[in-house]
Amino acid sequence: MRSIWNGAISFGLVSIPIKLVNATENHSISFRQIHAADGGRIRYRKVCELDGEEVTASDIGKAYEDADGSMIPITDEDLGSLPLPTAKTIEIVAFVPADSIDPLQMDAAYYLSANGVPAAKPYTLLREALKRSQKVALAKYALRGRERLGMLRVVDDVIAMHGLLWPDEIRAPEGVAPESDVSVRDAELDLADALMDTLGEVDMDSLHDDYREAVEELIAAKASGETLEQPETGGAGGGKVIDLLAALESSVRAAKEARGEDGGEGSGAKEEKASVTSLADRKPSASTTHRTPTGKSVSRSSSSSSSGSRKSASSPKSSGAKKSTASSGRPAAKKSASSSGSGAKKTASKAGASKSGTSKSTTSKSTTSKKTAAKKQSGTKTATRKRASA
Repeated sequence: MRSIWNGAISFGLVSIPIKLVNATENHSISFRQIHAADGGRIRYRKVCELDGEEVTASDIGKAYEDADGSMIPITDEDLGSLPLPTAKTIEIVAFVPADSIDPLQMDAAYYLSANGVPAAKPYTLLREALKRSQKVALAKYALRGRERLGMLRVVDDVIAMHGLLWPDEIRAPEGVAPESDVSVRDAELDLADALMDTLGEVDMDSLHDDYREAVEELIAAKASGETLEQPETGGAGGGKVIDLLAALESSVRAAKEARGEDGGEGSGAKEEKASVTSLADRKPSASTTHRTPTGKSVSRSSSSSSSGSRKSASSPKSSGAKKSTASSGRPAAKKSASSSGSGAKKTASKAGASKSGTSKSTTSKSTTSKKTAAKKQSGTKTATRKRASA
């Protein structure tokens, strides 16, 4: 691997010549900018804004822009004359426990390679000292025109250095946490712990970038003139109303099934799956629960069948049905609704419809009897008049 920096590690009075090598590499796919109309490359040229001429890299210098917009030229000689002890030295300043380093400070990573045979002995000494102490070394070094903070630790048989951000470069997390007070139940914490235990550990080597692989397949297909089939996507996202406890239970069950375990044991998981309802499909009056005088929970639904039964029960023709139900203390439809599932709703609906039909039949008979009585009375009056005229 090609080194990007040569210097030495200063370890007290010990100096270890080393080479700095990048420990990471970027596998992201880069694209070129083109003119969409004809596919021509779009290139950037460095042009002086005063004379409009293009300049080469050797003609480009540094300058600091002042608050009023004026430029203050800074040369490499100016920077080189500054007292910078870490210009060619990684200066170890302390040894601290690894957990005392905030992961937020982690930046780029490098491997430190012993530069030459004489460096092998002090390099190995520092590596073994770090292993035995189970600590990491904090160090200062200069790279790319600025002084930086670093952390040295052992990776296999190599000393690695992580660039660290300075403490004043870490922003405080103000206004990030939820503002409202949220309480978490013990049952939810227990399920979260169960999910963490079920997921367990992972082989880091098995993780890979699925998106990059998809982009590579797309590029290969485009190059060969083929067309990739678009994968099916889920429904439109948006706000969701989620039963957190049920979602945790389903997650534990799914994780166990993925590992070939029985998803219904050891987690307290229920048989039903977590329901996720779109806010757009959720009606405020869709379902309400109340308690009857006997203390039983009754679920009332505003479905079309139950609303129809309520309309029938509230009509003037069904007053008899109202009286019969009122005498029992609560509507019969509510009795049927206390059973579970949609069967209870259908029973309540049928009961309401049957009572409505009964009330209509009773009303019809009453009307017929009234008409018959009126006919008899009319016939009697007609016979009396005939006798009087005779």
